[in-house]
Amino acid sequence: MRYDVLLWDLDGTLTDSKEGITRSVQYALSRLNYPIPEADDLDWIIGPPLKESFKTLLRTTNEALLNQAVIIYRERFQEIGLYENIVYPGIPELLSQLKEKGCKHFLATSKPRVFAEKILQHFLLEEYFDVIMGSELNGQFVEKETIIEEVLKKVPKGSQSKIVMIGDRKYDVYGAKANQIDVIAVGYGYGTVEELQAVDPDFIVPSVEGLGKLLIYELV
Repeated sequence: MRYDVLLWDLDGTLTDSKEGITRSVQYALSRLNYPIPEADDLDWIIGPPLKESFKTLLRTTNEALLNQAVIIYRERFQEIGLYENIVYPGIPELLSQLKEKGCKHFLATSKPRVFAEKILQHFLLEEYFDVIMGSELNGQFVEKETIIEEVLKKVPKGSQSKIVMIGDRKYDVYGAKANQIDVIAVGYGYGTVEELQAVDPDFIVPSVEGLGKLLIYELV
Protein backbone atom coordinates (compact mmCIF):
# COMPACT_ATOMS: atom_id res chain seq x y z
CA MET A 1 0.00 0.00 0.00
CA ARG A 2 1.31 3.42 -0.88
CA TYR A 3 0.81 6.42 1.40
CA ASP A 4 0.40 9.60 -0.60
CA VAL A 5 -0.53 11.86 2.31
CA LEU A 6 1.43 11.88 5.55
CA LEU A 7 -0.07 13.55 8.62
CA TRP A 8 2.68 14.45 11.08
CA ASP A 9 2.58 15.18 14.77
CA LEU A 10 5.13 17.82 15.82
CA ASP A 11 6.40 17.39 19.40
CA GLY A 12 8.17 14.07 19.82
CA THR A 13 7.84 13.22 16.14
CA LEU A 14 9.52 15.97 14.11
CA THR A 15 11.23 17.83 16.97
CA ASP A 16 12.50 17.16 20.49
CA SER A 17 10.67 19.99 22.24
CA LYS A 18 11.06 18.80 25.84
CA GLU A 19 13.26 21.65 27.07
CA GLY A 20 11.03 24.48 25.90
CA ILE A 21 7.78 22.88 27.03
CA THR A 22 8.94 21.70 30.44
CA ARG A 23 10.71 24.95 31.28
CA SER A 24 7.62 26.93 30.31
CA VAL A 25 5.44 24.69 32.50
CA GLN A 26 7.89 25.11 35.38
CA TYR A 27 7.74 28.87 34.84
CA ALA A 28 3.94 28.86 35.05
CA LEU A 29 3.93 26.71 38.19
CA SER A 30 6.50 29.00 39.81
CA ARG A 31 4.47 32.11 39.04
CA LEU A 32 1.39 30.44 40.55
CA ASN A 33 3.36 29.30 43.64
CA TYR A 34 2.87 25.60 42.98
CA PRO A 35 5.48 22.84 43.47
CA ILE A 36 7.84 22.55 40.50
CA PRO A 37 8.58 18.99 39.26
CA GLU A 38 11.89 18.12 37.65
CA ALA A 39 11.90 18.27 33.86
CA ASP A 40 12.33 14.49 33.58
CA ASP A 41 9.11 14.04 35.55
CA LEU A 42 7.16 16.13 33.02
CA ASP A 43 7.54 14.05 29.85
CA TRP A 44 3.89 13.01 30.14
CA ILE A 45 2.68 16.57 29.46
CA ILE A 46 4.13 16.54 25.93
CA GLY A 47 1.33 15.54 23.58
CA PRO A 48 -2.04 16.05 25.27
CA PRO A 49 -3.81 19.43 25.36
CA LEU A 50 -2.02 21.82 27.71
CA LYS A 51 -5.06 22.68 29.82
CA GLU A 52 -5.65 18.99 30.52
CA SER A 53 -2.08 18.69 31.79
CA PHE A 54 -2.52 21.69 34.06
CA LYS A 55 -5.64 20.08 35.53
CA THR A 56 -3.38 17.31 36.79
CA LEU A 57 -0.49 19.54 37.82
CA LEU A 58 -2.68 22.04 39.67
CA ARG A 59 -5.15 19.41 40.88
CA THR A 60 -8.07 21.61 39.93
CA THR A 61 -10.88 22.00 37.44
CA ASN A 62 -11.18 25.74 38.14
CA GLU A 63 -11.41 27.23 34.64
CA ALA A 64 -10.10 30.65 35.69
CA LEU A 65 -6.99 29.14 37.27
CA LEU A 66 -6.40 26.78 34.36
CA ASN A 67 -6.73 29.61 31.84
CA GLN A 68 -4.33 31.72 33.89
CA ALA A 69 -1.78 28.88 33.91
CA VAL A 70 -2.02 28.54 30.11
CA ILE A 71 -1.60 32.30 29.63
CA ILE A 72 1.50 32.40 31.87
CA TYR A 73 2.94 29.35 30.10
CA ARG A 74 2.50 31.05 26.74
CA GLU A 75 4.21 34.22 27.95
CA ARG A 76 7.48 32.33 28.17
CA PHE A 77 6.88 29.79 25.44
CA GLN A 78 6.19 32.26 22.64
CA GLU A 79 9.32 34.28 23.44
CA ILE A 80 11.81 31.58 24.47
CA GLY A 81 10.36 28.08 24.67
CA LEU A 82 9.57 27.85 20.95
CA TYR A 83 13.25 27.83 20.17
CA GLU A 84 14.41 25.52 23.00
CA ASN A 85 13.86 22.74 20.54
CA ILE A 86 15.83 20.36 18.31
CA VAL A 87 14.84 18.75 15.02
CA TYR A 88 15.42 15.01 15.25
CA PRO A 89 18.42 14.01 13.11
CA GLY A 90 17.31 12.66 9.74
CA ILE A 91 13.88 14.30 9.71
CA PRO A 92 14.63 17.06 7.15
CA GLU A 93 16.19 14.52 4.79
CA LEU A 94 13.24 12.15 5.19
CA LEU A 95 10.68 14.90 4.55
CA SER A 96 12.61 15.98 1.47
CA GLN A 97 12.99 12.46 0.09
CA LEU A 98 9.31 11.66 0.58
CA LYS A 99 8.23 14.93 -1.03
CA GLU A 100 10.43 14.20 -4.03
CA LYS A 101 8.58 10.89 -4.39
CA GLY A 102 5.27 12.75 -4.58
CA CYS A 103 4.06 12.59 -0.98
CA LYS A 104 2.19 15.49 0.59
CA HIS A 105 3.06 16.42 4.17
CA PHE A 106 0.32 17.78 6.45
CA LEU A 107 1.02 18.87 10.03
CA ALA A 108 -1.57 17.76 12.60
CA THR A 109 -0.55 18.97 16.06
CA SER A 110 -2.37 19.88 19.27
CA LYS A 111 0.07 22.77 19.67
CA PRO A 112 -1.41 26.17 18.73
CA ARG A 113 -1.08 26.61 14.99
CA VAL A 114 0.59 30.01 15.33
CA PHE A 115 3.39 28.42 17.40
CA ALA A 116 3.68 25.43 15.09
CA GLU A 117 4.11 27.72 12.09
CA LYS A 118 6.89 29.66 13.84
CA ILE A 119 8.69 26.44 14.80
CA LEU A 120 8.56 25.05 11.26
CA GLN A 121 9.76 28.38 9.88
CA HIS A 122 12.60 28.69 12.41
CA PHE A 123 13.88 25.17 11.78
CA LEU A 124 13.45 25.42 7.99
CA LEU A 125 10.80 22.71 7.80
CA GLU A 126 7.90 24.84 6.57
CA GLU A 127 8.73 24.34 2.90
CA TYR A 128 7.90 20.63 3.10
CA PHE A 129 4.32 21.09 4.33
CA ASP A 130 1.22 21.65 2.21
CA VAL A 131 -1.01 22.17 5.25
CA ILE A 132 -0.18 23.25 8.81
CA MET A 133 -3.01 22.46 11.22
CA GLY A 134 -2.98 23.00 14.96
CA SER A 135 -5.22 24.20 17.74
CA GLU A 136 -6.31 27.81 18.05
CA LEU A 137 -5.42 30.05 20.97
CA ASN A 138 -9.12 30.39 21.79
CA GLY A 139 -9.32 26.66 22.54
CA GLN A 140 -10.74 25.51 19.21
CA PHE A 141 -9.41 22.30 17.60
CA VAL A 142 -7.61 21.03 20.71
CA GLU A 143 -8.40 17.31 20.62
CA LYS A 144 -6.32 15.22 18.21
CA GLU A 145 -9.39 13.56 16.77
CA THR A 146 -10.82 16.96 15.79
CA ILE A 147 -7.50 18.22 14.41
CA ILE A 148 -7.13 15.17 12.17
CA GLU A 149 -10.74 15.51 11.06
CA GLU A 150 -10.06 19.10 9.97
CA VAL A 151 -6.84 18.16 8.19
CA LEU A 152 -8.59 15.41 6.25
CA LYS A 153 -10.95 17.98 4.76
CA LYS A 154 -7.93 19.39 2.91
CA VAL A 155 -6.77 16.06 1.45
CA PRO A 156 -7.22 15.66 -2.32
CA LYS A 157 -10.16 13.36 -3.06
CA GLY A 158 -8.08 10.80 -4.92
CA SER A 159 -5.83 10.28 -1.91
CA GLN A 160 -8.47 9.56 0.72
CA SER A 161 -7.49 5.88 1.02
CA LYS A 162 -3.73 6.54 1.04
CA ILE A 163 -3.29 8.46 4.27
CA VAL A 164 -1.27 7.74 7.41
CA MET A 165 -0.86 9.57 10.72
CA ILE A 166 2.61 9.58 12.28
CA GLY A 167 2.96 10.39 15.98
CA ASP A 168 4.55 9.42 19.27
CA ARG A 169 1.66 9.30 21.76
CA LYS A 170 -1.54 7.34 22.29
CA TYR A 171 -3.51 10.48 21.41
CA ASP A 172 -2.19 10.28 17.85
CA VAL A 173 -3.32 6.67 17.60
CA TYR A 174 -6.75 7.40 19.07
CA GLY A 175 -7.21 10.36 16.73
CA ALA A 176 -6.22 8.38 13.66
CA LYS A 177 -8.45 5.43 14.53
CA ALA A 178 -11.40 7.76 15.20
CA ASN A 179 -10.96 9.05 11.65
CA GLN A 180 -10.40 5.56 10.21
CA ILE A 181 -6.91 6.12 8.86
CA ASP A 182 -3.70 4.15 9.38
CA VAL A 183 -1.26 5.23 12.06
CA ILE A 184 2.46 4.78 12.62
CA ALA A 185 3.71 5.22 16.20
CA VAL A 186 7.33 6.33 16.62
CA GLY A 187 9.25 5.02 19.60
CA TYR A 188 11.84 7.80 19.77
CA GLY A 189 9.40 10.42 21.13
CA TYR A 190 7.64 10.74 24.47
CA GLY A 191 5.28 7.77 24.46
CA THR A 192 6.56 4.67 26.22
CA VAL A 193 6.67 1.32 24.47
CA GLU A 194 3.96 0.12 26.86
CA GLU A 195 1.72 3.09 26.03
CA LEU A 196 2.08 2.58 22.29
CA GLN A 197 1.65 -1.19 22.32
CA ALA A 198 -1.49 -0.86 24.43
CA VAL A 199 -3.27 1.25 21.79
CA ASP A 200 -2.33 -1.03 18.89
CA PRO A 201 -1.16 1.25 16.05
CA ASP A 202 -0.69 -0.24 12.59
CA PHE A 203 3.10 0.05 12.96
CA ILE A 204 5.60 0.93 15.69
CA VAL A 205 9.05 2.06 14.57
CA PRO A 206 11.92 2.68 17.02
CA SER A 207 13.82 5.38 15.16
CA VAL A 208 13.75 7.97 12.39
CA GLU A 209 15.78 5.53 10.32
CA GLY A 210 13.18 2.82 10.91
CA LEU A 211 10.41 5.25 9.96
CA GLY A 212 12.21 6.05 6.74
CA LYS A 213 12.63 2.39 5.86
CA LEU A 214 8.94 1.73 6.45
CA LEU A 215 7.72 4.71 4.45
CA ILE A 216 10.13 4.31 1.56
CA TYR A 217 9.35 0.60 1.39
CA GLU A 218 5.66 1.42 1.30
CA LEU A 219 6.36 3.76 -1.62
CA VAL A 220 8.17 1.17 -3.69
